[in-house]
Amino acid sequence: MNITDIIPAVRIAASKNGLVTCRLAGEKGDVAGADEKTLVIDSAESIREAFDGWFEKNTPAPEKVVLKDVCTIDVSGVDTVGRQRIPGRIVIVTGGAQGFGAGIAGELFEEGANIVVADLNEEVGSEMAAKLNEKGYQNKAFFVKADVSDPDSVENLVKETVLNFGGIDVMISNAGILRAGGLDEMDPKTFDLMTKVNYTGYFYCAKYSSKVMKIQSEYSDGNHYMDIIQINSKSGLKGSNRNFAYAGGKFGGIGLTQSFALELMPHRIKVNSICPGNFFDGPLWSNPENGLFVQYLKAGKVPGAKTIEDVKRHYENQVPARRGCRVIDVVRAILYAIEQEYETGQAIPVTGGQEMLK
Repeated sequence: MNITDIIPAVRIAASKNGLVTCRLAGEKGDVAGADEKTLVIDSAESIREAFDGWFEKNTPAPEKVVLKDVCTIDVSGVDTVGRQRIPGRIVIVTGGAQGFGAGIAGELFEEGANIVVADLNEEVGSEMAAKLNEKGYQNKAFFVKADVSDPDSVENLVKETVLNFGGIDVMISNAGILRAGGLDEMDPKTFDLMTKVNYTGYFYCAKYSSKVMKIQSEYSDGNHYMDIIQINSKSGLKGSNRNFAYAGGKFGGIGLTQSFALELMPHRIKVNSICPGNFFDGPLWSNPENGLFVQYLKAGKVPGAKTIEDVKRHYENQVPARRGCRVIDVVRAILYAIEQEYETGQAIPVTGGQEMLK
Protein backbone atom coordinates (compact mmCIF):
# COMPACT_ATOMS: atom_id res chain seq x y z
CA MET A 1 0.00 0.00 0.00
CA ASN A 2 1.20 3.51 -0.76
CA ILE A 3 0.61 6.44 1.59
CA THR A 4 -2.55 7.63 -0.16
CA ASP A 5 -4.01 4.14 0.31
CA ILE A 6 -2.85 3.86 3.92
CA ILE A 7 -4.37 7.15 5.13
CA PRO A 8 -8.04 6.32 4.23
CA ALA A 9 -7.59 2.90 5.85
CA VAL A 10 -6.28 4.53 9.04
CA ARG A 11 -9.03 7.15 9.01
CA ILE A 12 -11.90 4.66 8.86
CA ALA A 13 -10.26 2.25 11.30
CA ALA A 14 -9.91 5.20 13.70
CA SER A 15 -13.58 6.18 13.25
CA LYS A 16 -15.02 3.39 15.40
CA ASN A 17 -16.69 5.85 17.77
CA GLY A 18 -17.34 8.69 15.31
CA LEU A 19 -15.87 10.00 12.10
CA VAL A 20 -12.40 11.51 12.29
CA THR A 21 -10.23 13.36 9.84
CA CYS A 22 -6.56 12.59 9.22
CA ARG A 23 -3.65 14.59 7.89
CA LEU A 24 -0.26 13.41 6.74
CA ALA A 25 2.22 14.80 9.28
CA GLY A 26 5.42 13.18 8.05
CA GLU A 27 6.74 10.49 5.75
CA LYS A 28 9.34 8.89 8.02
CA GLY A 29 7.21 7.09 10.58
CA ASP A 30 9.58 7.82 13.43
CA VAL A 31 8.40 6.29 16.72
CA ALA A 32 10.56 8.60 18.84
CA GLY A 33 8.38 10.74 21.07
CA ALA A 34 5.34 8.45 20.85
CA ASP A 35 3.15 8.85 23.94
CA GLU A 36 -0.02 7.31 25.34
CA LYS A 37 -2.13 9.17 22.75
CA THR A 38 -0.14 7.68 19.86
CA LEU A 39 -0.85 4.37 18.16
CA VAL A 40 2.25 2.74 16.71
CA ILE A 41 1.62 0.22 13.93
CA ASP A 42 4.28 -2.19 12.71
CA SER A 43 3.05 -2.56 9.12
CA ALA A 44 0.21 -1.64 6.78
CA GLU A 45 -1.03 -5.22 6.95
CA SER A 46 -1.68 -4.88 10.68
CA ILE A 47 -3.75 -1.65 10.65
CA ARG A 48 -7.02 -3.38 11.50
CA GLU A 49 -5.49 -5.53 14.25
CA ALA A 50 -3.71 -2.54 15.79
CA PHE A 51 -6.91 -0.50 16.01
CA ASP A 52 -8.88 -3.43 17.44
CA GLY A 53 -6.30 -3.57 20.22
CA TRP A 54 -6.44 0.20 20.75
CA PHE A 55 -10.22 0.30 21.11
CA GLU A 56 -10.23 -2.60 23.56
CA LYS A 57 -8.51 -0.23 25.99
CA ASN A 58 -9.56 3.25 24.80
CA THR A 59 -12.77 5.00 23.77
CA PRO A 60 -11.41 8.01 21.87
CA ALA A 61 -9.30 7.50 18.77
CA PRO A 62 -5.55 8.07 19.01
CA GLU A 63 -4.41 11.61 18.32
CA LYS A 64 -1.48 10.38 16.26
CA VAL A 65 -0.76 7.20 14.31
CA VAL A 66 2.78 6.18 13.43
CA LEU A 67 3.26 3.49 10.81
CA LYS A 68 6.84 2.45 11.43
CA ASP A 69 9.30 3.70 8.82
CA VAL A 70 6.43 4.80 6.52
CA CYS A 71 4.48 7.82 7.76
CA THR A 72 3.00 9.75 10.67
CA ILE A 73 -0.66 10.73 10.60
CA ASP A 74 -2.43 13.32 12.77
CA VAL A 75 -5.97 12.37 13.79
CA SER A 76 -8.72 14.87 14.67
CA GLY A 77 -12.07 13.96 16.22
CA VAL A 78 -15.42 15.57 15.49
CA ASP A 79 -17.72 17.40 17.90
CA THR A 80 -21.30 17.45 16.71
CA VAL A 81 -22.74 20.95 17.01
CA GLY A 82 -26.48 21.38 17.43
CA ARG A 83 -28.44 19.48 14.82
CA GLN A 84 -25.83 19.22 12.11
CA ARG A 85 -26.76 16.43 9.72
CA ILE A 86 -23.40 15.31 8.31
CA PRO A 87 -20.74 16.11 10.92
CA GLY A 88 -17.26 14.91 10.03
CA ARG A 89 -18.04 13.95 6.44
CA ILE A 90 -15.39 14.81 3.88
CA VAL A 91 -17.03 16.35 0.82
CA ILE A 92 -15.50 17.42 -2.49
CA VAL A 93 -17.51 19.93 -4.51
CA THR A 94 -16.22 20.46 -8.03
CA GLY A 95 -17.03 23.86 -9.47
CA GLY A 96 -17.31 24.87 -5.81
CA ALA A 97 -15.97 28.41 -6.02
CA GLN A 98 -19.08 30.17 -7.28
CA GLY A 99 -22.70 29.78 -8.33
CA PHE A 100 -24.53 26.59 -7.40
CA GLY A 101 -21.29 24.93 -6.32
CA ALA A 102 -20.39 27.64 -3.82
CA GLY A 103 -23.91 27.57 -2.43
CA ILE A 104 -23.77 23.80 -2.01
CA ALA A 105 -20.34 23.97 -0.36
CA GLY A 106 -21.49 26.65 2.06
CA GLU A 107 -24.68 24.87 3.10
CA LEU A 108 -22.95 21.52 3.61
CA PHE A 109 -20.23 23.24 5.66
CA GLU A 110 -22.98 24.52 7.96
CA GLU A 111 -24.14 20.91 8.33
CA GLY A 112 -20.73 19.89 9.70
CA ALA A 113 -18.95 18.66 6.57
CA ASN A 114 -15.28 19.23 5.82
CA ILE A 115 -15.30 20.83 2.39
CA VAL A 116 -12.84 20.64 -0.48
CA VAL A 117 -13.55 23.51 -2.86
CA ALA A 118 -12.37 22.34 -6.29
CA ASP A 119 -12.37 24.84 -9.11
CA LEU A 120 -10.30 26.33 -11.93
CA ASN A 121 -10.63 29.82 -10.46
CA GLU A 122 -7.83 29.85 -7.91
CA GLU A 123 -8.46 33.33 -6.53
CA VAL A 124 -12.20 32.93 -5.98
CA GLY A 125 -11.82 29.34 -4.76
CA SER A 126 -9.20 30.27 -2.18
CA GLU A 127 -11.39 33.13 -0.97
CA MET A 128 -14.34 30.74 -0.68
CA ALA A 129 -12.38 28.27 1.49
CA ALA A 130 -11.01 31.10 3.65
CA LYS A 131 -14.51 32.50 4.15
CA LEU A 132 -15.73 29.13 5.42
CA ASN A 133 -12.77 28.71 7.78
CA GLU A 134 -13.33 32.19 9.22
CA LYS A 135 -16.49 30.85 10.85
CA GLY A 136 -14.27 29.13 13.39
CA TYR A 137 -15.99 25.75 13.24
CA GLN A 138 -14.19 22.51 13.99
CA ASN A 139 -14.81 21.31 10.46
CA LYS A 140 -12.52 22.88 7.87
CA ALA A 141 -12.32 23.77 4.19
CA PHE A 142 -9.48 24.06 1.71
CA PHE A 143 -9.11 24.82 -1.98
CA VAL A 144 -7.63 22.68 -4.74
CA LYS A 145 -7.27 23.97 -8.28
CA ALA A 146 -8.82 21.33 -10.49
CA ASP A 147 -9.88 20.87 -14.11
CA VAL A 148 -12.46 18.08 -14.28
CA SER A 149 -11.77 17.56 -17.99
CA ASP A 150 -8.19 16.51 -17.17
CA PRO A 151 -7.80 13.07 -15.53
CA ASP A 152 -4.45 13.95 -13.97
CA SER A 153 -5.98 17.04 -12.38
CA VAL A 154 -8.88 15.06 -10.89
CA GLU A 155 -6.50 12.38 -9.62
CA ASN A 156 -4.44 15.11 -7.93
CA LEU A 157 -7.62 16.57 -6.41
CA VAL A 158 -8.37 13.22 -4.79
CA LYS A 159 -4.77 12.85 -3.62
CA GLU A 160 -4.73 16.31 -1.99
CA THR A 161 -8.04 15.55 -0.28
CA VAL A 162 -6.62 12.36 1.21
CA LEU A 163 -3.40 14.04 2.37
CA ASN A 164 -5.25 16.91 4.04
CA PHE A 165 -8.45 15.30 5.33
CA GLY A 166 -7.78 11.56 5.23
CA GLY A 167 -10.39 10.28 2.80
CA ILE A 168 -13.58 11.02 0.89
CA ASP A 169 -17.17 10.42 1.96
CA VAL A 170 -19.00 12.40 -0.71
CA MET A 171 -17.88 13.38 -4.21
CA ILE A 172 -20.19 16.00 -5.70
CA SER A 173 -19.55 16.27 -9.43
CA ASN A 174 -20.98 19.73 -9.97
CA ALA A 175 -18.61 21.47 -12.41
CA GLY A 176 -20.18 22.02 -15.81
CA ILE A 177 -20.43 24.40 -18.71
CA LEU A 178 -23.23 25.32 -21.06
CA ARG A 179 -23.01 26.76 -24.56
CA ALA A 180 -26.41 27.07 -26.21
CA GLY A 181 -26.88 26.59 -29.93
CA GLY A 182 -28.63 24.52 -32.57
CA LEU A 183 -27.04 22.33 -35.20
CA ASP A 184 -26.19 25.29 -37.40
CA GLU A 185 -24.51 27.26 -34.61
CA MET A 186 -22.73 24.51 -32.67
CA ASP A 187 -19.15 23.89 -33.83
CA PRO A 188 -17.39 20.54 -33.16
CA LYS A 189 -14.77 22.12 -30.88
CA THR A 190 -17.42 23.53 -28.53
CA PHE A 191 -19.36 20.28 -28.57
CA ASP A 192 -16.23 18.32 -27.63
CA LEU A 193 -15.40 20.72 -24.80
CA MET A 194 -18.88 20.46 -23.30
CA THR A 195 -18.75 16.68 -23.52
CA LYS A 196 -15.34 16.56 -21.80
CA VAL A 197 -16.48 18.74 -18.92
CA ASN A 198 -20.09 17.64 -18.43
CA TYR A 199 -19.85 13.92 -19.24
CA THR A 200 -16.25 12.72 -19.17
CA GLY A 201 -15.47 14.88 -16.14
CA TYR A 202 -18.12 13.01 -14.16
CA PHE A 203 -16.43 9.73 -15.11
CA TYR A 204 -13.07 11.02 -13.83
CA CYS A 205 -14.64 12.15 -10.54
CA ALA A 206 -16.27 8.76 -10.01
CA LYS A 207 -13.19 6.79 -11.07
CA TYR A 208 -10.67 8.40 -8.73
CA SER A 209 -12.91 9.04 -5.73
CA SER A 210 -14.33 5.50 -5.74
CA LYS A 211 -10.83 4.05 -5.32
CA VAL A 212 -10.50 5.84 -1.97
CA MET A 213 -14.06 4.98 -0.99
CA LYS A 214 -13.46 1.27 -1.63
CA ILE A 215 -10.51 1.32 0.77
CA GLN A 216 -12.66 3.01 3.41
CA SER A 217 -15.37 0.41 2.87
CA GLU A 218 -12.88 -2.40 3.36
CA TYR A 219 -11.81 -1.03 6.74
CA SER A 220 -15.23 0.01 8.02
CA ASP A 221 -17.42 -2.08 10.30
CA GLY A 222 -20.09 -2.37 7.63
CA ASN A 223 -22.23 0.68 8.38
CA HIS A 224 -20.30 3.46 6.65
CA TYR A 225 -21.97 4.46 3.39
CA MET A 226 -20.43 6.87 0.92
CA ASP A 227 -21.82 8.86 -2.00
CA ILE A 228 -21.00 9.97 -5.49
CA ILE A 229 -23.51 12.62 -6.49
CA GLN A 230 -23.73 14.21 -9.91
CA ILE A 231 -25.43 17.58 -10.18
CA ASN A 232 -27.30 16.90 -13.38
CA SER A 233 -30.18 19.00 -14.74
CA LYS A 234 -33.78 18.85 -15.79
CA SER A 235 -32.20 18.79 -19.26
CA GLY A 236 -31.04 15.28 -18.39
CA LEU A 237 -34.70 14.23 -18.13
CA LYS A 238 -36.08 15.82 -21.27
CA GLY A 239 -34.57 17.06 -24.53
CA SER A 240 -33.76 20.76 -24.82
CA ASN A 241 -34.34 22.69 -28.04
CA ARG A 242 -31.13 24.22 -29.46
CA ASN A 243 -29.31 22.97 -26.38
CA PHE A 244 -28.51 19.44 -27.47
CA ALA A 245 -24.84 19.43 -26.46
CA TYR A 246 -25.75 20.14 -22.85
CA ALA A 247 -28.81 17.89 -22.73
CA GLY A 248 -26.97 15.03 -24.43
CA GLY A 249 -24.17 15.13 -21.86
CA LYS A 250 -26.68 15.21 -19.01
CA PHE A 251 -28.69 12.30 -20.46
CA GLY A 252 -25.42 10.39 -20.68
CA GLY A 253 -24.60 11.32 -17.10
CA ILE A 254 -27.73 9.56 -15.86
CA GLY A 255 -26.61 6.49 -17.77
CA LEU A 256 -23.28 6.67 -15.96
CA THR A 257 -25.06 7.11 -12.63
CA GLN A 258 -27.16 3.98 -13.11
CA SER A 259 -24.16 1.94 -14.26
CA PHE A 260 -21.81 3.18 -11.51
CA ALA A 261 -24.54 2.44 -8.95
CA LEU A 262 -24.70 -1.22 -9.95
CA GLU A 263 -20.92 -1.57 -9.76
CA LEU A 264 -20.31 0.31 -6.51
CA MET A 265 -23.22 -0.56 -4.21
CA PRO A 266 -21.45 -3.77 -3.03
CA HIS A 267 -18.83 -1.40 -1.59
CA ARG A 268 -21.53 0.66 0.16
CA ILE A 269 -21.04 3.50 -2.31
CA LYS A 270 -24.31 5.04 -3.48
CA VAL A 271 -24.42 6.91 -6.79
CA ASN A 272 -27.22 9.34 -7.60
CA SER A 273 -27.92 12.33 -9.82
CA ILE A 274 -29.70 15.46 -8.66
CA CYS A 275 -31.61 17.15 -11.49
CA PRO A 276 -32.25 20.81 -10.62
CA GLY A 277 -34.55 23.08 -12.49
CA ASN A 278 -33.33 26.42 -13.75
CA PHE A 279 -31.21 28.43 -11.30
CA PHE A 280 -32.34 31.81 -12.59
CA ASP A 281 -30.53 33.85 -9.95
CA GLY A 282 -27.09 32.36 -10.59
CA PRO A 283 -24.42 33.61 -13.01
CA LEU A 284 -25.10 30.78 -15.46
CA TRP A 285 -28.46 32.37 -16.25
CA SER A 286 -28.14 35.99 -15.13
CA ASN A 287 -24.63 37.03 -16.18
CA PRO A 288 -25.28 40.19 -18.24
CA GLU A 289 -22.53 39.35 -20.74
CA ASN A 290 -22.84 35.64 -21.49
CA GLY A 291 -25.58 34.27 -19.22
CA LEU A 292 -28.20 31.96 -20.65
CA PHE A 293 -30.83 34.69 -20.76
CA VAL A 294 -28.51 36.64 -23.06
CA GLN A 295 -27.51 33.55 -25.07
CA TYR A 296 -31.10 32.43 -25.55
CA LEU A 297 -32.19 35.92 -26.59
CA LYS A 298 -29.45 36.08 -29.22
CA ALA A 299 -30.11 32.52 -30.41
CA GLY A 300 -33.82 33.27 -30.83
CA LYS A 301 -34.72 30.33 -28.64
CA VAL A 302 -37.76 32.13 -27.20
CA PRO A 303 -40.07 33.19 -30.03
CA GLY A 304 -41.12 36.83 -29.79
CA ALA A 305 -38.77 37.70 -26.94
CA LYS A 306 -37.26 41.16 -27.30
CA THR A 307 -35.57 41.62 -23.92
CA ILE A 308 -33.81 39.57 -21.28
CA GLU A 309 -36.83 40.06 -19.01
CA ASP A 310 -39.03 38.52 -21.72
CA VAL A 311 -36.80 35.45 -21.76
CA LYS A 312 -36.76 35.17 -17.97
CA ARG A 313 -40.52 35.52 -17.70
CA HIS A 314 -40.97 32.84 -20.37
CA TYR A 315 -38.99 30.32 -18.33
CA GLU A 316 -40.55 31.23 -14.97
CA ASN A 317 -44.02 30.67 -16.43
CA GLN A 318 -43.05 27.10 -17.37
CA VAL A 319 -42.55 26.17 -13.71
CA PRO A 320 -45.64 25.22 -11.66
CA ALA A 321 -43.89 26.74 -8.61
CA ARG A 322 -43.50 29.97 -10.63
CA ARG A 323 -39.88 30.45 -9.59
CA GLY A 324 -36.44 29.17 -10.35
CA CYS A 325 -34.62 26.48 -8.40
CA ARG A 326 -32.62 27.68 -5.40
CA VAL A 327 -29.48 26.36 -3.77
CA ILE A 328 -31.33 25.19 -0.66
CA ASP A 329 -33.68 23.10 -2.84
CA VAL A 330 -30.71 21.20 -4.24
CA VAL A 331 -28.95 20.90 -0.88
CA ARG A 332 -32.03 19.27 0.65
CA ALA A 333 -31.97 16.68 -2.13
CA ILE A 334 -28.24 16.11 -1.60
CA LEU A 335 -28.75 15.59 2.13
CA TYR A 336 -31.53 13.12 1.41
CA ALA A 337 -29.26 11.17 -0.95
CA ILE A 338 -26.51 11.07 1.68
CA GLU A 339 -28.66 10.17 4.67
CA GLN A 340 -30.65 7.32 3.16
CA GLU A 341 -28.95 3.96 2.66
CA TYR A 342 -31.29 2.14 0.31
CA GLU A 343 -31.56 4.24 -2.83
CA THR A 344 -28.97 4.34 -5.57
CA GLY A 345 -28.90 4.86 -9.32
CA GLN A 346 -31.60 7.52 -9.16
CA ALA A 347 -32.14 10.78 -11.03
CA ILE A 348 -33.86 12.96 -8.43
CA PRO A 349 -35.86 15.86 -9.94
CA VAL A 350 -35.74 19.21 -8.13
CA THR A 351 -37.73 21.19 -10.65
CA GLY A 352 -40.72 22.77 -8.92
CA GLY A 353 -42.95 20.30 -10.76
CA GLN A 354 -41.70 21.23 -14.22
CA GLU A 355 -40.32 17.76 -14.92
CA MET A 356 -41.61 14.59 -13.28
CA LEU A 357 -40.37 11.02 -13.45
CA LYS A 358 -42.22 8.83 -15.93
